[in-house]
Amino acid sequence: MKIEIDENSGYCFGVEFAIQMAEDEMATGQQLYCLGDIVHNSMEVERLYNKGLRTITRDELKNLKDCKVLIRAHGEPPETYQIAIENNIELVDASCPVVLKLQNRVKNAYDIAKSKDGQLVIYGKPGHAEVIGLTGQTSNEAIIIMGTEDLDKIDFSRPVTLYSQTTKSTKGFYSIKAEIESRIEKEGLLSVTDDFNANDSICRQVSNREPHMEKFSQKHDVIIFVAGRKSSNGKALYNVCLSNNPRSYFVESEKEIDLTWVQHNDSVGICGATSTPTWLMEQVADFLQENEPVVS
Repeated sequence: MKIEIDENSGYCFGVEFAIQMAEDEMATGQQLYCLGDIVHNSMEVERLYNKGLRTITRDELKNLKDCKVLIRAHGEPPETYQIAIENNIELVDASCPVVLKLQNRVKNAYDIAKSKDGQLVIYGKPGHAEVIGLTGQTSNEAIIIMGTEDLDKIDFSRPVTLYSQTTKSTKGFYSIKAEIESRIEKEGLLSVTDDFNANDSICRQVSNREPHMEKFSQKHDVIIFVAGRKSSNGKALYNVCLSNNPRSYFVESEKEIDLTWVQHNDSVGICGATSTPTWLMEQVADFLQENEPVVS
């Protein structure tokens, strides 16, 4: 069996930066809390828990005082910073620079849209940490859409400004953009040129993985895609693999691997999401190598 770990898979720089900041802070010996899972991967969350990182909810944050809290790469809404000030909480801000820049863009676009009775629309997953941070820039007035089926939430008699969660599918974004343009032209109440402003705010470090994942999944007989089930990016990239190779399987760890998926002479590609640690993909590869003799 030939096994290859995709060298382009694994942490994006934002996640890697956040985890490094957490480890550096914990090395000082002071208690460190993290607002939400630092990464959407239960195995990595468990590893950092064993080092002392404690995950808290937003409700729990309100009851903490005089402590240190890490803000993960996904970013946070303005109210989080206000709570920190009121409760004397020291924030270790590991927000991804790409996300912070997008928050500023969304805030400015929202202010402009509001002055024109317009709407700020975000292509993203409701309840996702990054989306909560983005909608917080709009006083939680942004319209969240997951796909073209949600477009009825938009009032097509008013101007529309569209942004995207940074980890969403590029193909999905442009499909939504095209459908909005079609609706505007059909309704005839707005001008696509003057009243619709679409902003592709998908992180290129993420979106550039899609074409690479297409090629990677096609070159192997079997794909083992490793990611946390909470990862939006993981779901998107896995679907790219599956559409190009029907023998693609999603696992959170080597414990979920069914050895009947692979044969002795298969070429197996192991890849993952921007939230997948390299050590976890290596663990999967080791498991396959160690168990190859029992594969029929």
